[in-house]
Amino acid sequence: MKNSSKNFSGKNRNQSKKNNNSYSKNTNSSKKNNRYLIDSHKNKSHDNHNGYIKNNFSSFKSKNQRTKSNIDFAKKSPESHQESSNKRNFDDWIWGKHSVFESLVNERAINRIWCTSEIFSSEKFYILLKELKSKGVLVEEVSWNRLSQLTSGASHQGIALQLACSKTISLEELINFSKNKSSNPIILALDGITDPHNVGAIIRSAEAFDCKGIIIPQRRSAGLTGTVSKVAAGALEHLPVSRVVNLNRALEELKKNGFIIVGLTGDGLLSISKFQEKTPLVLIVGSEDKGISLLTQKKCDFLLRIPLKGKTSSLNASVAAAISLFHLTSK
Repeated sequence: MKNSSKNFSGKNRNQSKKNNNSYSKNTNSSKKNNRYLIDSHKNKSHDNHNGYIKNNFSSFKSKNQRTKSNIDFAKKSPESHQESSNKRNFDDWIWGKHSVFESLVNERAINRIWCTSEIFSSEKFYILLKELKSKGVLVEEVSWNRLSQLTSGASHQGIALQLACSKTISLEELINFSKNKSSNPIILALDGITDPHNVGAIIRSAEAFDCKGIIIPQRRSAGLTGTVSKVAAGALEHLPVSRVVNLNRALEELKKNGFIIVGLTGDGLLSISKFQEKTPLVLIVGSEDKGISLLTQKKCDFLLRIPLKGKTSSLNASVAAAISLFHLTSK
């Protein structure tokens, strides 16, 4: 019994050692497997990370290519070319205290003046600017920064002006001139027409149909710039222009001097072809989009319309002015 128990316990010990050895082998193999899994996971995650970077880089590269192509397109785009060609032309501009003062003293034709409050209130400029303002020249007080922006950073010294292509006359002078030239003169007044091409075309038509003068408000209207003169094709040399501070007050003055005020509008109750008045007339033409202002319409004695037969609901301001003057001067 003792031997058997010894043998049994010895066998158990040997078996236990074998089991421990096999367990340690399994444990080692398990560690190796775990190490392999960890390494493979690291490699995969590294590869994935590299792939992610590559994908993002290619995406970033494609975005840059698209941006570059957009920039190239913008350079070639006619709209971009048009914007660059529309930069302000300073050929008819003068700035700087001495240069501007000489222009004012020599009574050059002026379209508009920009100045700071210090310049306007200075003894040297105050009387000259006040006088020009009363004659219809638009004198606008602006900040120093705004004037720098208008002159594209030039050394303006607080004042700048834009020359006009033609001198203007006072409203009183225009009334006397028109009545001396004709017993039933027609004067054209523009309300809110800011496009210089339209103003130039209207002036050309007005002179062609023997209109005796043009009235242009200081504000909300294109001035007598080089573009206006070019489109008018020489008509400004033969047609007097008066720039007024307030159009409605000017219309009241014209009424006092025997003029009938006629407004041209698509909502007019009377067709221009049926209008038979032969007295001195003032024809008001408004902008294509807004027409004559409501306040100005109230000043009118008649509101006339041009009868249209097609599907087009309105005409360009210069075309409407030409048609109206043809009707009014052919009777």
